[in-house]
Amino acid sequence: MEQKNSYTLTNPQTGNLAFKLHFFDKDNPFDHIQRLNYYSLIWVKNGQGTVKVDFLKHNFGPDNLFSFSLYQPFMLQADKNISGLAIHFHPDFFCIHKHQKEVACNGVLFNNMYDPPFIHLDDKSKANFEMIIDQIKTEMQTPALAQYELLISYLKIFLITASRLKTEQQHQEKEILNETEEPFILQNLKNYIETHYKTKHTASDYAAMLAITPKALNKLTKAHFNKTLTELISERIIIEAKRELYLTNKTVKEIAYDLGYTDEYYFSRFFKKNVEVSPLFFRISIGFDKATIN
Repeated sequence: MEQKNSYTLTNPQTGNLAFKLHFFDKDNPFDHIQRLNYYSLIWVKNGQGTVKVDFLKHNFGPDNLFSFSLYQPFMLQADKNISGLAIHFHPDFFCIHKHQKEVACNGVLFNNMYDPPFIHLDDKSKANFEMIIDQIKTEMQTPALAQYELLISYLKIFLITASRLKTEQQHQEKEILNETEEPFILQNLKNYIETHYKTKHTASDYAAMLAITPKALNKLTKAHFNKTLTELISERIIIEAKRELYLTNKTVKEIAYDLGYTDEYYFSRFFKKNVEVSPLFFRISIGFDKATIN
């Protein structure tokens, strides 16, 4: 019997992808820029190369697990053949924002402005993930009562396990950093952006709060995050805008105002520049949150 490569569930109301498990071997389905209206978890088991994400480059090797958010541009450039698997899920199937308290992957796996979007899997983690994948595959091969609920449970376990592993690896990396003033400044910067991104949009605003010149602060963010300070601020605003577009019925004008923009059209241009689709198209393409959504 021929092995299936893909198992897909579609939303019966829209006909769009809800959940998908896809295996790839000796091919690379991500060798061109992806801009997907669903979340992606990609486990490269074998192979190495370069990942382009948000127009940045990172090297990757075997047993790297990637996590990409809605409309986040990414591409895997492999040196040779790669093999692995991918899990795709639409926010209508499982909304990471609504289930943040249960899963806590938002800001860790997804929508994380400060760290590369992948983690390395050790032997223990690989065994755990293989077990979850086998259960997902079995359930999708032989659907039964409450299939969606069971698949969501498996997805939650996968996300929690991956989030814990990434958090652990983040702590290890922080311990490697020298005890200097730079990490302290950057931690304060993270806190300030989280607190003030709705009202303060310029690099000079945050430099003033940290009593450092914009040029020096920008140099730090480039060195540690490979992003300019302006890019960090913009990403945080966009993350919130996406969340509001999906979870609320606020107009674009109301969302713009809540994020500190008095000009709705300026905000729409800012959003499209960063996401490459308009706020309205983004809302339509990912669906709209309803009380029945899991």
